[in-house]
Amino acid sequence: MNNISIRFALLMGAAAVLPLLAFGAVSILSVGAGAEQAVIEGNLNVAIRAAEQIDQYFSGSVRLLRAVAADLSATGLEPWQQDRILKNYSLDFDEFAELSLIDPQGKTLATSRIGDATVSVPDDGVPVGGVTMAPFVLDDDLLPTSVLAVPIGDPEDSGWLVARLNLEDLWLMVDRLRVGRSGFASVVTGSGQYLAHGDPAERQRVARGEGADTHPLFVQLAASTQTTTAALTYRDHRGELVGVASRVPALGWLVLVEQPTAEAFVIPLRLRNQIGVAILGALVTMLSIGYVAGRRFIDPILALTSALKAVADGRLNARVRVTSSDELGQLEAGFNQMAGRLGDLQEDVRRKERQAMLGRMAVGLVHDLAHPIQNIGNSCKLIVRLYDDPEYRDSFRRTVERELAEVQRVMQDLRHVAKPLPVERHPIDVNQAVLDLVESIRPEAQEAGVALHVRLSPLPLTVDGDLFSLNRACRNLIINAVEATQVEGTVTVLTRAEGREAAIEVTDTGSGIPAERLPSVFDDFVTTKRRGLGLGLAIARTVVDQLGGRIEVRSVLGQGTTFTVHLVRAIPAGVGSDEASEQLAHR
Repeated sequence: MNNISIRFALLMGAAAVLPLLAFGAVSILSVGAGAEQAVIEGNLNVAIRAAEQIDQYFSGSVRLLRAVAADLSATGLEPWQQDRILKNYSLDFDEFAELSLIDPQGKTLATSRIGDATVSVPDDGVPVGGVTMAPFVLDDDLLPTSVLAVPIGDPEDSGWLVARLNLEDLWLMVDRLRVGRSGFASVVTGSGQYLAHGDPAERQRVARGEGADTHPLFVQLAASTQTTTAALTYRDHRGELVGVASRVPALGWLVLVEQPTAEAFVIPLRLRNQIGVAILGALVTMLSIGYVAGRRFIDPILALTSALKAVADGRLNARVRVTSSDELGQLEAGFNQMAGRLGDLQEDVRRKERQAMLGRMAVGLVHDLAHPIQNIGNSCKLIVRLYDDPEYRDSFRRTVERELAEVQRVMQDLRHVAKPLPVERHPIDVNQAVLDLVESIRPEAQEAGVALHVRLSPLPLTVDGDLFSLNRACRNLIINAVEATQVEGTVTVLTRAEGREAAIEVTDTGSGIPAERLPSVFDDFVTTKRRGLGLGLAIARTVVDQLGGRIEVRSVLGQGTTFTVHLVRAIPAGVGSDEASEQLAHR
């Protein structure tokens, strides 16, 4: 009778659990997919509305330009009257930076400017909405602008009304458009040129005139002129993104709205988790009822649970006794087989960990060799043009010898990985070492558009240490500062005496580091930049520790970051420790 009760409880439990699992799986998939589609449609609606606003903005500007042309086509207007009409329209409508009346021979008849006209009938313009529009360019404020021309009557008799269209309102609209906290919009012309970008980190692409012709959304819409919208999930240097695009009908432009999937699909993921938790709770309840109904059925499961905990604690030799040949017996046998397989997998994981360690060593090697090789490469490019300059040839020789010495030292370190050697200590002139290092990095800073300044202590600063190791730490700090600083920013390297210590300070005018991230900036593979492996600061701290010093960091968001290396100053030769301490304390 007991066996029948157990089997009946097992049958009822299976009949209840299996439909619940099927319902849960269907619910998780359908709810997740539906919620993700809703997010995509919401973002697409934002892009469509933005495209409509741009279309209305441009159409309104064209209609207004035609109205001005109609006013100017009235016969009997004196030049001063035409000039007054143009100035009034330019003052009343900000979208027109300039309005000029050009005769058929290209001569300016009237203009809204105080001085001479700066626009002419575009030779490379294309017809759009009944006007001729020139390709877009960036003005002095790095805002997109274009020239529009509309004929006044017969252009061969009356000439053209030419306007410089100011798209600052379009720029501001795109800049204000947000989707969540990390979603931004951008506008791309039909030829793939970026006109505006709401992401501050990507805005420099507009200034550089970069194209979006390889963007997945642009490629998809360019393949079919009949398609007006598109939605994709893709990955680029910013991570995995969900992007939508809508075409501006009158212009053929595209409005792109992009948002990280981690933010866009957070609600679907939360719903899936909640459904999963609910299903798990129902399963636990049913298992509890089964436990009360049949202890004999639960005992093997408890034995399996105990064995699973043993495996979780690392005791992969744990096994259970197979008590029957039914499904539970098969489960027990399967567990024993799984435990044996986990032992094999654990050994495989250890092997892969060793491979990963070798990979990290390779990454560190590349990290150390990148800067010397880059400096040698830059010098080789310059020697081709400056070979006839004896001073530069001498500078080239010194640079190559210095960087090759660093490469050779890295190779020597690699040969002694299995048997680390102590750091070789020699007296180091801190001022000269910092000056040489800054000069070697200056070309890279200039290429990044960052001003690199150095201020040396007027007092002699000498420490006992390894020049290569010190250069390695300071180079990482300076390179990190240059990479964290925007164009036209400043990185300052200074040395100073602080009692018995010599201080090397690297300060940048970048965006700063959040306070909650400061304690972890020196950890391996931790970085605040969009690129890089996060090894530079970790290597710098390790080197400074080897030299018996310490490294500090302070940062203010929006103002910049300062790293300070403190090293013990060397005791002058022939002077006792007490006397040296007193001398250093007064310097």
